Amino acid sequence: MGDRMREGQAGNNPVVEASERDLLTSPAVPAVAWTPPALPERDAAPDADASPFQRGHKSWLRQGSQLLIGDRITARSTLAAIETELDRGAAFLLLPVFLAAGALVYFALPNEPDLAPLVVVSATLAVLAFLTRGRRPVHYALAALAASMLGMAVAKFETERMATKMLGAEISTAITGRVVEIDNLDKGRVRLTLDVLATARPVLRYTPDRVRLVARKLPEGVMAGSEVTGYVRLMPPSGPVRPGSYDFSFESYFDGIGASGFFMKGPEFASTTQPLSASDRAFASIENVRQKIAQRIRDRIGGPEGEIAAALVVGVSGGIPEDVNEALRRTGLYHIISISGLHMAMVAGTVMLLMRLCFAAFPGFTSHRPVKKYAAGAALLAIGGYLFISGAEVAAQRSFIMLAVMLTAVLFDRAALTTRNLAISAVVVIMISPHEVVGPSFQMSFAATAALVGAYAWWSDRREEQALPVGQRSLPSKIWRWLATVAIGLAATSVIAGLATSVFGAWHFQRVSPLSLFANLAVSPFVSVLVMPFAVMAGIFMPLGLDGPFLDTMGFGLKAMIGIATWFSERSPVDAVGLVSSHAVLLLTAALVIASTATTWLRAAALPFAALGLLTVVETETPAVLVSEDGRLVGVPVDDGKLAVNRVRPNQFTVDNWQRALASETLVTPARSAANATNGTVRMPSETGSQPAADADVAGTIPGKPVSGELNPAGADAFVCDSGLCKVQQPEGARIVHAANASAAARACDNADLVVVDDATASDVCPGVAVLTKRELARLGSASIFITAEAAGVDRAVEIRHAVAEPYRPWHAQRQFSREARGLSPYKRAEMPPKTPAGATKAHPKAPTAATR
Repeated sequence: MGDRMREGQAGNNPVVEASERDLLTSPAVPAVAWTPPALPERDAAPDADASPFQRGHKSWLRQGSQLLIGDRITARSTLAAIETELDRGAAFLLLPVFLAAGALVYFALPNEPDLAPLVVVSATLAVLAFLTRGRRPVHYALAALAASMLGMAVAKFETERMATKMLGAEISTAITGRVVEIDNLDKGRVRLTLDVLATARPVLRYTPDRVRLVARKLPEGVMAGSEVTGYVRLMPPSGPVRPGSYDFSFESYFDGIGASGFFMKGPEFASTTQPLSASDRAFASIENVRQKIAQRIRDRIGGPEGEIAAALVVGVSGGIPEDVNEALRRTGLYHIISISGLHMAMVAGTVMLLMRLCFAAFPGFTSHRPVKKYAAGAALLAIGGYLFISGAEVAAQRSFIMLAVMLTAVLFDRAALTTRNLAISAVVVIMISPHEVVGPSFQMSFAATAALVGAYAWWSDRREEQALPVGQRSLPSKIWRWLATVAIGLAATSVIAGLATSVFGAWHFQRVSPLSLFANLAVSPFVSVLVMPFAVMAGIFMPLGLDGPFLDTMGFGLKAMIGIATWFSERSPVDAVGLVSSHAVLLLTAALVIASTATTWLRAAALPFAALGLLTVVETETPAVLVSEDGRLVGVPVDDGKLAVNRVRPNQFTVDNWQRALASETLVTPARSAANATNGTVRMPSETGSQPAADADVAGTIPGKPVSGELNPAGADAFVCDSGLCKVQQPEGARIVHAANASAAARACDNADLVVVDDATASDVCPGVAVLTKRELARLGSASIFITAEAAGVDRAVEIRHAVAEPYRPWHAQRQFSREARGLSPYKRAEMPPKTPAGATKAHPKAPTAATR
């Protein structure tokens, strides 16, 4: 009989081998009892040489505060924490941050770079980063630079790929185009997106490929794929209404929209048609299905609820009444209208729940199959179909990518809600549509998601560290515990997402909804239980014609949502916050990135960034004068938070933006009638540029559309208008004059510090006085003017900042071709000749055969 027991040595652990015969014949060997090592007491002093993240399981906040208060932050502890972060994948989490930074730098450049140098530099940096893998600091620094240069290269490639033809000047022409999209607007109007096929009377030498036009009504039977023709007024996309605000021409360029306008007469079917390609037929079929679904929803639900339901299901929101839209904006509920990650997640969750319930009816099958993966696969197909039915807008695409990455992780047995999956989603979105980085939708969406994922990870870690055995609870106790958990979860979600997105909302829109938290908490049960799940059920049963009860339930939930929004909106204080410093936004963004990606005590480094951001959030200059890009509207902030304007009925969109930027509640109109001012129309900005101006009155707004905000029709702070001049004195004493033409401006030169001339032909009007002409505004866009008074207020330095800079970027290049930018007076149509008597020879003036941009 061999040895009863042989002990080998493998590393430091003993390996015990035994024979089966020995186990049967030999007396029992006493079992060796293993005793776990004794844990140190809570008050035991930690190892002085241990790094902070190795000292037990303290929270990052306790570790960070202990370091700041008691311990010293040594180079060794900091490097050790950084090494830990890198080992946990922090470098990959920061990849989308550097990609986005590169894209932001590209769009902020003063000149248009070439693509080839960007590609060469990014490739060179990537190779150098690969070759320096052994030297981690150098490797990561080069990788960060390579990612930033790649972001710039991708953004430049997208700009060249779009190459949208943009109209440079307003013009009337007959247009023939193919319908791509149909949006029903309020008051029965319809907005068409057309692929331009031909123009006539005159023929445009430089024709946009795609335009958006508003019509009062359409012929019966017009649908996507139809070809229509009509005489239209085309206008180029407008620029920012003030420097630093959202650029509509930028949006139009990357949406592929070269012009907007309206039909001067209802469109008609084109007499001849061109064959559709296979892709055009497919997209037209999808669009027509969307329109049929939207109309079915409107017919069943009706009212504003039906319009919102159509927006949630198929993404058509143009028919929602403006008062409902404003109530949703004031209460922070407008995000519910836009198809985003919330809607995609609810669709995916509803489908997964239904699939799991179906599988639960077959326990034999369920016990032997990965039904969770099957449900995730079905949810992935469902959100893919939802993406197409909703119109595949950029925001919906971004949300689909985020959910698709998470559901794919479930298919491969990985955790779905992780910062790594969020980073993958961000990388994909940036590589596909880098221009989205500069927009509020991308920033607010990923900020909210990152904050929620980071908070969820932190809470999960705390629950694991403080896990306690669950005792026996009664059924009522379990129910109340579940309800409390749900309520706390909804409140925490609203607070975290609201705080993460509020800075971007304030920066882009100069408004913060004070009652947003309470409104979202009140609405969440209706949206989560009655609206989105029943929308999914309605979509499933709609082909069978059994969607009616589900749509009715959905309409009930939306009616409650509108009522809640209206109630909170009526009690919400003024939500305008004024201009927000861009430096504060950068600091708060850095704080959010650190807090959501770091896992060691380095997370505490987010606190000083957040504190500095909050301290500098209002440290920004306020302009003394604002001027619209068409030169017709001037706004001057006066005492007591008022905004004085030079028109009785100013452009509502522009004035609303100015009032939010200046935190102004009261609008002061001119002391004299606007009849003394120059007549004309002002283009109404919209999503892609301008609204129809045919019905505008002398003040430049659509008749009957009131200007929001309190009105003060006359007062000491108002403009005084007479004989082509409007004058006002700024609180600091600067004298501002708006002149209708050069001759009127010449009369005000001796009594003005700034003269704005609504005349593109004016030049050298007032030597020695700051003058802003219509030509400058046409070339460089709207203006913010800053006036600095010297000693005793004798001399004043006037600084004019424009929204657009030269040389032009591709989305602004069309500005140079307008008549105003070339210093020409407005085009005047020649009078039509009198009708020729029957039998006489007609004499027509020579009609133009082509038009410039």
